[in-house]
Amino acid sequence: MKPVVAISVPTGIGADIGGYAGDFGYLAREFAKDFYTIINPNAVNGGILSAINYDMAYLEGYLFDEFFKGNISINPKKPHKTNKIGVIFDCAIPQNIINVHLNTLSALRMVQGIEISAIEYTKTPVGVELQIDNGISTGRVNSPDTILKSAQNLLKKGIEAIALVCYFGEDSEDINYSNAQGIDPIGGIEAVLSHLITKEFNIVSAHAPAFSDIDVSQKIEHPKVASELISSTYLPCVMQGLSIAPSIKKGLKGEISYKNVEYLIVPYDALGSPAVLSSIKHGVKLITIKNETVLDVTAQKLNIKPYAIFDTYEQCLKNLKNKILNSTKKLT
Repeated sequence: MKPVVAISVPTGIGADIGGYAGDFGYLAREFAKDFYTIINPNAVNGGILSAINYDMAYLEGYLFDEFFKGNISINPKKPHKTNKIGVIFDCAIPQNIINVHLNTLSALRMVQGIEISAIEYTKTPVGVELQIDNGISTGRVNSPDTILKSAQNLLKKGIEAIALVCYFGEDSEDINYSNAQGIDPIGGIEAVLSHLITKEFNIVSAHAPAFSDIDVSQKIEHPKVASELISSTYLPCVMQGLSIAPSIKKGLKGEISYKNVEYLIVPYDALGSPAVLSSIKHGVKLITIKNETVLDVTAQKLNIKPYAIFDTYEQCLKNLKNKILNSTKKLT
């Protein structure tokens, strides 16, 4: 198997690279040519487009943290194998918007053969509220139990991954975000929503928002957010990612655990996550990249010394590839 790296680009913290609409995708694909790459969904999700492939493990934030704590491990999805996906729709979504999403699911079945095994509608509206707290995207969910009940119903039907679609009402357009200069206004609450399911059931999950306006935009926007403008639903990238997401195993019983990770690569000022702190504790090599976020949790403030610091992800990848080449020469 390829060497394993993990790349963390948390959602909702305005990362210059990876903080928008799948704008880390092309870099993730470059890493995945030489490494099995554990990656956050938001880094590769781009509306109708996805950068995911079988050389990546699609692991949302809570599971990412649990992985580095040693509480879970993963079994990568083998090429040409796919997950049985269950979909939860917020019952607050108007029927005309639901119909667009149902057509999207039908298209994914027919064109890509994605196995959508069951659909559940919540019994009560989820009640999503957006918030910006100290410059960080977040929010609250008024009825989390209605999501968990729907997820439980799906699990009884043998599904292996869950897509969640909640109603956000009017489009939460942010002019700074549209110009690739601000934070994703819905990224934080999307993390909260997917965490609800992954924390309760230890199963891969990702969220796609549903808005009241489903018109495809005709505006020219910044390339980093362009993928959000070419579709009326954000569901395709989520379904593509979940279809080949890894299986979750308790403890270190899976094929890949933190012990197999060569490097954890993170923005230089976003080092406060449980994943980073646990990786330091376990001796995983920490690499920081000068990818600015709205946070200010640096190695200096934590009094730690990263294994390496790079200006760009491209420099990092080139360096790591050279290390692989050199180690291969030594073996021969």
